[in-house]
Amino acid sequence: MQIIRDRNYLANLDIILDYIARDSLNKAIKFLNELDLAIQQIPNFPYKFRKSFYHNGENVRDFIFKGYTIPYLVDINKHKIIILDIFKWLDKQ
Repeated sequence: MQIIRDRNYLANLDIILDYIARDSLNKAIKFLNELDLAIQQIPNFPYKFRKSFYHNGENVRDFIFKGYTIPYLVDINKHKIIILDIFKWLDKQ
């Protein structure tokens, strides 16, 4: 399955990485590397994570990573996973 990162996800990820990098550039790089590695595992079990609290539809799942919620859409017909966003749960209440 192909993994596609939505613009919204990429924009919010940049904000998060900038924030982490203020403390430590190495921590920001480590966070990004670990996140990318975890996202690469999603196609193995695309429905492993809970149905999204923030989006409707059975095919939208919430992947939780180090306190961040990462909703993604599973499009089986097109063999794609679309990473929609990344945020802390406090941001979306």
